Amino acid sequence: MSSAASQRSWLTPSVVPGFGMTMGFTLVYLSLIVLLPLAALVVRAGGLGWDQFVAVVTAPRAVAAYRLSFGAAFIAAAINIVFGVLVAWVLVRYRFPFKRLVDGLVDLPFALPTAVAGIALATLFSKNGWIGSVVEPLGLKVAFTPLGVMVALVFIGLPFVVRTVQPVLQDLDKEVEEAAASLGADRFQTFRHVILPSILPAAVTGFALAFARAIGEYGSVIFIAGNLPMKSEIVPLLIIIKLEQFDYRGAAAIGAAMLAASFVLLLVINMLQRWSRQRMGG
Repeated sequence: MSSAASQRSWLTPSVVPGFGMTMGFTLVYLSLIVLLPLAALVVRAGGLGWDQFVAVVTAPRAVAAYRLSFGAAFIAAAINIVFGVLVAWVLVRYRFPFKRLVDGLVDLPFALPTAVAGIALATLFSKNGWIGSVVEPLGLKVAFTPLGVMVALVFIGLPFVVRTVQPVLQDLDKEVEEAAASLGADRFQTFRHVILPSILPAAVTGFALAFARAIGEYGSVIFIAGNLPMKSEIVPLLIIIKLEQFDYRGAAAIGAAMLAASFVLLLVINMLQRWSRQRMGG
């Protein structure tokens, strides 16, 4: 679209006020809700000075927390891509008893308070829990370990993938799959060449949403993580600890480092999402 056509589209009458007023409200709202708090965080962290800032954000305890938070969030989001697509496929393609109930249960992590989810998971996977009492004698300890962190992040991230992929599968015509089968394609070839290109952008979007949510998750993790420094301590908990110690600048420094790392990672994911859409569209 040319610049002249774009300018005419701005001047086209619409239900809401004109471009200038709506753009102004948008910038003011984003500034108050997003930009100003983030700017305050960066300014507060800048009060440390560069040498102190680097010392705080590269401390061994902080590095271990980064590694756990980002690593567990990435692995959990990757797991949710596989099982989220599978759950979405079952909900769209099959009819079975209590289907609406199962569909509603997918949204349970959205509605359930994170602290309640953490307590439930810790109880379930503890040594005396229903699952923990079975797997711990086999040498697999989940509660109060980094593995417990991953379990909690999988739990809270699954709905993002399911609800992102599900509408795409609903719009995917079955006749396309039948046409591929009639041309001699087996199930794997049909999935790879017909279904995957359609759902890949949505799956990448779901991955990004689940990953972003998992990075900053706090309530559901602290009850099952064990919160041991250098082992099972996540970054949000480390920030809370520094705040309780009245180390506000140290907390702001770690928060600013998390902000920068999260921005870079989400930018990369968005670029991959855009590339996949262009590739599949082409």
